[in-house]
Amino acid sequence: MEFIYYFGDVFTPINFGLLLLGTIGGLILGATPGLSPTMAVALLIPFTFQLEAAQGLILLGAAYTSTVAGGAVSAILLKIPGAPANIATTLDGHAMALKGEGAKALQLSFLSSAVGGVFGVLLLIFLTPVLAQWALAFGPSHLFWLAILGVTVIGSLDSASVVKGLLSGCIGLWLATIGFDDIMGAQRFIFHPSLSGGINIIAALIGLFAIPQVITMFAKGRKNDGTEAIQVQKHPIKSAFSELFRYKRAMGIGTITGSIIGLIPGVGGQIAGLVAYDQSKKFSPDKDKFGTGHPEGLIAAESANNAMVGPSLVPLLTLSIPGSPTAAVLLGGLLIHGIFPGTDLFDNHPDVAWTFINSMLIGQILMCIFGLYVAGMAARVAQVPQSMMAAIVLGLAVFGSYSVQSSMGDVYVMASLGVMMYFLERFGFSAAPLVLGLILGPIAESNFIQGSMIATATDGLAPYFLTGALNLFLIVVVVLSVLYSGYMELRTRRYTSKEEIMG
Repeated sequence: MEFIYYFGDVFTPINFGLLLLGTIGGLILGATPGLSPTMAVALLIPFTFQLEAAQGLILLGAAYTSTVAGGAVSAILLKIPGAPANIATTLDGHAMALKGEGAKALQLSFLSSAVGGVFGVLLLIFLTPVLAQWALAFGPSHLFWLAILGVTVIGSLDSASVVKGLLSGCIGLWLATIGFDDIMGAQRFIFHPSLSGGINIIAALIGLFAIPQVITMFAKGRKNDGTEAIQVQKHPIKSAFSELFRYKRAMGIGTITGSIIGLIPGVGGQIAGLVAYDQSKKFSPDKDKFGTGHPEGLIAAESANNAMVGPSLVPLLTLSIPGSPTAAVLLGGLLIHGIFPGTDLFDNHPDVAWTFINSMLIGQILMCIFGLYVAGMAARVAQVPQSMMAAIVLGLAVFGSYSVQSSMGDVYVMASLGVMMYFLERFGFSAAPLVLGLILGPIAESNFIQGSMIATATDGLAPYFLTGALNLFLIVVVVLSVLYSGYMELRTRRYTSKEEIMG
């Protein structure tokens, strides 16, 4: 219970002021397309040079947690995920906004983010030593099977057909191979200089989600402006709380899934949100409502991507292993002040470690308060005329893509993928499976190659990948996921056939 001793340090004027600054700034940065949590934390690193170690980490930690939650704002209102972790949020969140339920969607998003985030930080506080040893158990073979498990989600994710979902995922897996192979250094599919560094995930994310929308808006022109204005419905916060408890199953699935996946080094919040969305859909009696503006999907996705934040810091603080790209930037923030994370961090610098963790706990609550306060005002974005909205979204798309690496090549990639996705959507394909394939491709490939190298030097390929309790457990889950997706596809076809016969 040592953390209680340092709890008061969070509320000193300077520390609490930095916590407020990081929380509000993180929400703004998170809502800006292209500014991922990693970039937001990296941008704030120079401001911590003159601060004490605990003060600098408070600023960075607050920005991290609130940026993940803030990404839901653009995901819901503009269908542009503020970060990869908010991909699943677009599936039901934007559909709710189109029905005039933008305020409700934002309220549920911030509330579920706070619940998941608080649970994740509590895990970090109470179970850090145990979880650190569990995180070490994941080697290349386990991460490979985990990536394959994510691939099995593709078929049923935001697509009318499992086959089209899998084809979209395969396109994403192919796009992930473009560039230089990280392990062997081989050059693949580089038919333009802009592709020499591969496809940047942020640029791809913006292009695949934003550009099809922009083209559709411009195609409609000014003739519909004013006649199809969305009526934004007011939604009291009290109702949002009751709605949250109504979907407690989705909340539980999202929180547990996000906590487990956040603990695994190198996986990330984008997978946590999508896997939680998929599992919530499978266990829900209202499967057909997912993707049409169903609060259950939104709650599962947002609780998962914030529950991931706390556990992702366990490997960093106890083993000096960054669990995510953002954790790697936080490691830099520690090293700047001469603090080396590891097993003795809580013995040598307990004031820094516990003040930082406690501030993340309070930061989740502050993020929820500020988010709920602005939800009603932010939802009015839906009333902006489509011709004006198209121009704004296009400007944000170009700015977001360019700002990642200050490269026009990323803007070209963003535009090309966006135009391609526009035509694919006309044939019933979806952006979400494609993006998931793009994210999972490098994880599956790099861990398979690393595992193959280890297997060659030890017992061989089959024993390395197909034996061991954790490997076998993940393989069984993969098989069950595939069988379930196939079963649901057959069930849907039979139901459709019966309706046609009766009709």
